[in-house]
Amino acid sequence: MSNEAIWGIHAGRRGEADALFLGQGCIALGWDRMGDLSQLAANREAFKLRYQQAYPEAKPGAIATMAGMPFRFVHEMKPGDLVAYPSKADRLIHIGRVTGEYTHVAQAREGYPHRRKVEWLAQVPRLHFTQGALYEIGAAQSLFQIRNYADEYLAVVAGGPAASMVVDDDQTVSMVAEDIEETTRDFILKRLSQELKGLPLESFVVHLLQCMGYHARLTRRNEPSVDVIAHKDHLGIEPPIIKVQVKSSDTTATDKDVSALYGKLSAGEYGLFITLGTFSPASRNFEQGKPNLRLVDGDEFVKMVLEHYEAFDSKHKGLLPLRRVYVPQGLESE
Repeated sequence: MSNEAIWGIHAGRRGEADALFLGQGCIALGWDRMGDLSQLAANREAFKLRYQQAYPEAKPGAIATMAGMPFRFVHEMKPGDLVAYPSKADRLIHIGRVTGEYTHVAQAREGYPHRRKVEWLAQVPRLHFTQGALYEIGAAQSLFQIRNYADEYLAVVAGGPAASMVVDDDQTVSMVAEDIEETTRDFILKRLSQELKGLPLESFVVHLLQCMGYHARLTRRNEPSVDVIAHKDHLGIEPPIIKVQVKSSDTTATDKDVSALYGKLSAGEYGLFITLGTFSPASRNFEQGKPNLRLVDGDEFVKMVLEHYEAFDSKHKGLLPLRRVYVPQGLESE
């Protein structure tokens, strides 16, 4: 593998940076409020301080990452390095070589004042790259270094094909699907935890159960350990009656919590304990051998939400804005 550095860069949500990048032979970053970066000391702390001053609304945990990208653009990227720009307008990956030092264009009309000149060498359809290479260049950051699949870009520069035109069965196919699933799961749990503390989550569970075909209602607040009552018949007088406890925190539910719900069950009734967190081993042991008790942790609750999401009303879909997508599935080994 060559020692040439290969950078990936993103700009614009819909390809609006193409005119600047491809038309004027350059690459560029935003962060216009940071001013001329060549005036800063050549260390990350100076860039973090300037970023904090320019963007006081930034979340503390994001400062190092956000300030690190312009730092790398100015002080780590060098003339002679390769750069790959995946355009969202023409769906091609444009590969070029950096030819210029960092320059600052004050009051840039395009909104990208931090620039370097580039000689574009090739434009390659995405399908010429392996799934792994596409996954790597799809990184969430605006500027990043391509490492794992650099050979494919070097092959293009050398005049050869990036990769086989045959659909590749590499591990990244499964990684893409898993990453999307994990991101969706985290989004749902975080949104529910932040927006629906206490009673609002109980109301959400009522709606979910209704979408599952149950009649469900909130209990009176003077009934501890039971938050929701669900049943199949309209009147709620035919068995089984399901008593539901809802825990909106992301902590671990104990066997004491579970046994409190179980103690509220009369003969022929069922208990359902839903938590956004997890259950202790003792809780799971308590569940064993009790066919009328069901424990649903955060992961399983997300699966229930996704399974019945299409039946949600507009209010609850607005709380969890999701859309159906198709993701690659790992191919079975032959």
